[in-house]
Amino acid sequence: MPKKLRELKSLLRKAGFIQRAGKGSHTVWLHPKLNDAVVLSGNDGDDAKPYQQRDVDLALKRLEGQDG
Repeated sequence: MPKKLRELKSLLRKAGFIQRAGKGSHTVWLHPKLNDAVVLSGNDGDDAKPYQQRDVDLALKRLEGQDG
């Protein structure tokens, strides 16, 4: 079962990402240690699309690699 967008946003928040508003239902997530942003679209109760889950997972893994 896919995660909800609110779960992905919570993971990003806990990892130190800062949310910036985007257009419409889009939110842009930035982290001071990473150059790339993670963009999520949809409402909090929506199921995350596979590419959204993948983007969040990759960003968190890249962040882990920088902490080490």
